[in-house]
Amino acid sequence: MTWFPGASQSKLGIFINRLVEPYIRLFDFIPSLGGIGFSPLIALLVLQLAQYGVSALQTIVANALY
Repeated sequence: MTWFPGASQSKLGIFINRLVEPYIRLFDFIPSLGGIGFSPLIALLVLQLAQYGVSALQTIVANALY
């Protein structure tokens, strides 16, 4: 949201912030290095791993049914 001026004050920006903030807050324990926060990066990585896990589970279940 910081890439677009005024985006976080728009209705869409407020909605996205309210949707994403509780998840991002789970990763606040990760310290920033040199003023750069890596919490969003780690949060995205966790989501990717979860997506991969669900996909693999779906494949296993689909193969077991056939």
